[in-house]
Amino acid sequence: MAWDSSRPVPWKRLATEWVVIAVVVGAISFFVTDNTRAANYLTIVLAGPLYIGFGAIVAKFGYARKSVKELRAETEAEFARKAAATPTTAAARPRPAPTSRTSTGPSNRSNKKKR
Repeated sequence: MAWDSSRPVPWKRLATEWVVIAVVVGAISFFVTDNTRAANYLTIVLAGPLYIGFGAIVAKFGYARKSVKELRAETEAEFARKAAATPTTAAARPRPAPTSRTSTGPSNRSNKKKR
């Protein structure tokens, strides 16, 4: 797709995603690694405009991620479509032919109890 300046940019969504990512990464960095250097946290903050800017550029090229609500609706629709297409009777699938391991006759094992 080509650049289209009339395409909307989801600024609020991009900013919210960046805040969530920054908080999670900062918390992991602080609590798991006991990192106390301020430069590392400054890097997380400075990465925000890059993340939002890149998201805005790809949105202008036509990329739009689906929301969780849309993904759930698609999954439910696909599940319903597959359930309607799948036969519910057991007779739809024939039994496999018997083999030396799966015979219909009595077992070849002896009935003696071992001590």
